[in-house]
Amino acid sequence: MTTPHRFVRVAALAALASTLLVSTPAVAATAPAVAPAVHSAAAVKTVGDICYSDLPSQAHDTLRLIDAGGPFPYPKDGTVFSNRERVLPRQSSGYYHEYTVVTPGSPDRGARRIVAGQKAHEDYYTGDHYATFDLVDFGC
Repeated sequence: MTTPHRFVRVAALAALASTLLVSTPAVAATAPAVAPAVHSAAAVKTVGDICYSDLPSQAHDTLRLIDAGGPFPYPKDGTVFSNRERVLPRQSSGYYHEYTVVTPGSPDRGARRIVAGQKAHEDYYTGDHYATFDLVDFGC
């Protein structure tokens, strides 16, 4: 795959910004808290955050390749990530694409990946083959 799967959704970002600006604290304070769906105790997973500077250098390389549209080192890079684990926010099929983060010394692709959403800089890092994800924070 030679083209990145990022599409800046200006209208969606504008709608989100509008929603955030129009929301009032009183409405947010009275809204009931909704717990995430839990399928089993072993399935409890979360999405955290990770600073760009804390990523392994190979993840920086992968992010640069994604932004440049490749070439990618593995044939599976750029394929649709189906989010079967349901850790990432639910989106329509084809929204997420996965890319290998090279693991030095590994005889295969290893467990590290970047899963990119369609929004600009919506990149998730996993070092444990999709068990957990961290949203990459490019501001730190």
